[in-house]
Amino acid sequence: MSDSVPEVEVPAEAVEPASDVPADTAYAPEYDPAAPAPLNVPRTPTGNADVDAQLERLADADHLATDGHIEVYEDVHGGLRDALTALDARPGPPAPPGHYEHRS
Repeated sequence: MSDSVPEVEVPAEAVEPASDVPADTAYAPEYDPAAPAPLNVPRTPTGNADVDAQLERLADADHLATDGHIEVYEDVHGGLRDALTALDARPGPPAPPGHYEHRS
């Protein structure tokens, strides 16, 4: 009589991957669930080149750990603030003839 247990081979199709992990990465040794992953949030172009560039900059956060997001968000916030300030600084269309501003 032997104290060892005989090894039983389990077919690969009988092993199910965890449901919250993609099947193609469930058993890959390089898979790290804590690693940065893209959020895949759609960014719809606004038509304003300055604003669109800042929105695209948000994609840089997809490849950073969470503690690196703040730098990207602050940079984007500053860029959007600058774009809005630039809109205020642009001269508007000229006033129609005969129009005057009422000042008290």
